[in-house]
Amino acid sequence: MLTEDIRRFVAQAARQEQFLDVVSGEEARARFHRHLDLSPRGEERVSLADALGRVLAGDVTAGVDVPGFDRSVVDGFALRAADTGGATEDAPVLLRLNGEVLAAGHAPTLTVEPGTATVIATGGMMPRGADAVVMVEHTEPVQGEPVDGESVDGESAAGETGLLVALSKPATPGAFVAAAGSDIGRGEVVLRRGQALTSREIGVLAAIGLAEVAVFRRPRVAILSTGDELTPPGQPIRPGAVYDSNAAILAAAVAELGCEPVPLGIAADDDDTLDQRVAQGLTCDALLLSGGTSKGAGDRSHKVVAQLKDPGIVAHGVALKPGKPLCLAVTAGKPVVVLPGFPTSAMFTFHSFVAPVLRALAGLPPATAEAVSATLPVRLGSERGRTEYVMVSLVHGAGPAGKGDLAAYPLSKGSGAVTAFSHADGFLAIDAQAEAVEAGTPVSVQLLGRAVAPSELIVVGSQCLGLNAVLGRLIAEGLTVKALNVGSMGGLAAARRGECDVAPIHLMDPATETYNTPFLTPGLELVTGYRRMQGIVFRPGDPRFEGKTAEAALVDVAGLADCILINRNAGSGTRILTDRLLGGLRPTGYWTQAKSHNAVAVAVGQSRADWGVAISSAATLYGLGFLPLREEHYDFVIPAARRDRPAVQRFIALIESAEVVEALRGMGFAR
Repeated sequence: MLTEDIRRFVAQAARQEQFLDVVSGEEARARFHRHLDLSPRGEERVSLADALGRVLAGDVTAGVDVPGFDRSVVDGFALRAADTGGATEDAPVLLRLNGEVLAAGHAPTLTVEPGTATVIATGGMMPRGADAVVMVEHTEPVQGEPVDGESVDGESAAGETGLLVALSKPATPGAFVAAAGSDIGRGEVVLRRGQALTSREIGVLAAIGLAEVAVFRRPRVAILSTGDELTPPGQPIRPGAVYDSNAAILAAAVAELGCEPVPLGIAADDDDTLDQRVAQGLTCDALLLSGGTSKGAGDRSHKVVAQLKDPGIVAHGVALKPGKPLCLAVTAGKPVVVLPGFPTSAMFTFHSFVAPVLRALAGLPPATAEAVSATLPVRLGSERGRTEYVMVSLVHGAGPAGKGDLAAYPLSKGSGAVTAFSHADGFLAIDAQAEAVEAGTPVSVQLLGRAVAPSELIVVGSQCLGLNAVLGRLIAEGLTVKALNVGSMGGLAAARRGECDVAPIHLMDPATETYNTPFLTPGLELVTGYRRMQGIVFRPGDPRFEGKTAEAALVDVAGLADCILINRNAGSGTRILTDRLLGGLRPTGYWTQAKSHNAVAVAVGQSRADWGVAISSAATLYGLGFLPLREEHYDFVIPAARRDRPAVQRFIALIESAEVVEALRGMGFAR
């Protein structure tokens, strides 16, 4: 029997207040910027040793010439070009050597008179009278030859050595000489305000003699994670809790933008604690909170931020997916943003709404967005009424060396996925009025800060721990690899379109009970992979499964309403096997679909389901019981047009090597 207090709490939570003022992304951004001073947060001077990554607060003008004198760019002889006319290997020109050697850092004392030359090293200062340098490779020393009837044993003129050099190639005025100021001229603006300092720019500052430089002060950005469910990384985790990944992601993203992250830790869903942490955060230049933006049970952050004034909240609820719960506020000229708790939503809204503001506060210019054209290979459904942004990974289709048109594969991991941003090359937008985008539709993909370079090996299809181990070896060898886990049918379709080098599949033809080969079409080849044992996974000690064969257990539990199945997604090899075993039966949980063997094992291990079909290695990994069903073939489809590519040949050689076969056997797979 529920108490009245619990009943009231549940009833209040069930109402889940909705957003009353959902606005477009453009309107939310305009409201936010209207109340902000988007100028840098002051200046300071730092030494060159501390300047890496800082942003220049003003133009830098050179006070010296670089180089500051005419200097040689090769080892050789400084001379007058007019003295070298007609020099050849058969008829060299002889010049007398002056009595000094011009090493770098030594000022010359002797003038190069007509008919003379001075030994000079790379970087050496050009002497008076010389207008060119002849490389040492085009000269030969000469001993004992007379010059104009005089003996070379004694000096023929002041400063001359009596030694000769023979030139086999003529010189032109200015040859192998870097003139003073040819790199940087005094008074020249060498670096501009707003420029981020890398090792290259720091080299320029050192070259003009600066020991320190004026930079913008790094804005201090407070970062606060909220939620009773959060646990700091490195601590034991309890049921229902998640590790706080947003704080680490946001701190790194803030630092990348030239700001100083100020971690405030994790605050529970308690108003007093949140009030204290928010007040602490407002001593910084900006405050970011993650979690608690929605209006469901337990969400408190937006209520605490709602107490801020001048003007306070300017937008709460944006017509975007992901990112609808975003809350934007300003107080005392400082941005305060409550980001959604799910990592993909948090990072997308951060980069869309927060990053441009932080760049401005740090003195950086607006980021330039680069877009590329691609084709959507699969149908994408969408929710009508708000603009949806979909993370995609780009692969090159059929074409010379695999550099054909781009295909944009959606990373359908949901807004709670941590890896979506790290795996994505960019994102595409689906119009708010669209309910779907059909396969084959041309799309524009905005890149996430980097150009799209084709990987040496593109793998699209079913995921497996064994395959991960093989790809890890290739990456360790230096190959660039892109792997997209879209299931066996998705991989097969990609191979048929020529969008991948390798498509891992494990598809059984129900008519012939043969794996993989019945699905090949002209232009596709099959490389034998390895075998995986499929079976029923269950919690150890469950009497409905323990000690039985898979077939017997299936007969016993298929009709039990309280024995819940966790199924696999349609199109997967495991789903085809499961459907064949069940026939027309549809046990409880049949329509609940997991997208991986691990997801099946987790659901069973956490008692959200009682059984499912997965591979034996997943059962071992999660400590589950396992009833073998049948061995499946995990093989690799390769487009014939791509088989001769070096990366594909290396993949085939590795999968067939004794070393990898043994490693796979150790993981529970059979060759």
